[in-house]
Amino acid sequence: EGARIIGGRTLVLTTTLRALKAISDKLRTILMDSIALEIWTQGQSSKRDLLERLRLGGSSGHPGCILVASASFWEGVDVPGDALQLVVMDKLPFPPPDDPLVQARSRHLENAGKSSFNSYAMPVAALVLKQGAGRLIRSETDRGVLVVCDSRLAATGYGKRLIKALPPMKKITTEVEWRDALIALTKPSTMDQSDF
Repeated sequence: EGARIIGGRTLVLTTTLRALKAISDKLRTILMDSIALEIWTQGQSSKRDLLERLRLGGSSGHPGCILVASASFWEGVDVPGDALQLVVMDKLPFPPPDDPLVQARSRHLENAGKSSFNSYAMPVAALVLKQGAGRLIRSETDRGVLVVCDSRLAATGYGKRLIKALPPMKKITTEVEWRDALIALTKPSTMDQSDF
């Protein structure tokens, strides 16, 4: 719904390749009748071409763009201005527990009497979450909405710690606030007006 309201301008960041495929397929099914929005997926073209397509979304006769991507798009992606105004993260970006390197680091910390969750998984998740949020706000005048589709962010003590790692932003808690925030993105920014 959010991407429809703002005409694309959306980056969906997934934590696994399985989620990347599932979310892309679901979006294509939901939006198959839409000529105003296109779904692009990591691997469909080069990273540079996908980012260029996102930048062009909704301009010069191009349909709006929803880009679904995984690991390499959580950082090092620069889409300033109105071309990107909605970033959706499927889950909190904890390191994968079945990765051999993660297992080795966790074992090392546990053997040293430290909590691998607090000493390794939490700092990694906080850094990656901050990097993902950074895709949205690239300059002082950028505006947008960050959505984290993981109830642990609001429901757990460590979720609150992760929120503190994010840049300051208004928390949206109701459907009305969600729609109002999206509708505000369709209007010119008032950041440069002196009515504060």
